[in-house]
Amino acid sequence: MTTLALALGTAMIGSAFAGEQYVDGTGFAVSGYDVVSYFDLPQSSVGQPQTAPLAGKAALTADYNGAKFAFASEENRSRFLANPAAFVPQYDGHCAYGVAKGGKVPGNPTLWRIVDGKLYLNITKNVVGFWEEDIPGNLKKSTGNWPKLEPANASGDKIPNFSSQAPALN
Repeated sequence: MTTLALALGTAMIGSAFAGEQYVDGTGFAVSGYDVVSYFDLPQSSVGQPQTAPLAGKAALTADYNGAKFAFASEENRSRFLANPAAFVPQYDGHCAYGVAKGGKVPGNPTLWRIVDGKLYLNITKNVVGFWEEDIPGNLKKSTGNWPKLEPANASGDKIPNFSSQAPALN
């Protein structure tokens, strides 16, 4: 088999079994928050709450991985379109600690951390504490668990104690 045929076959298999992005009742990935904005925010120390990401605008969107993403500015939308995989949350927007524990539960877009240039979400403040107790160990577990979890449907659960202020209508 040629290298090109092998690469195409692998790509087709990967896309045929890819899981879905988590989308909540807003109808947007990451509850309508601008995924590019996370990378421009100062990151708090472990154990401290993070700054809230920017709300995207309902009229300023792009589709990726079967979901609609909203952006606060045309500049952020352009940055996303140039390399979507660099900005989307890991595990299709599901909780990183949940994946480490072997399941798909929603990620809360206000409970985030960037590790090694990748965006991770968690479901509740308590879970953030467990995640942050051993980020490297939890990443090792979640990375190992993800290949068997990814093909499953996206979580249909609601994010507990959360309502999105995004996307902005203007």
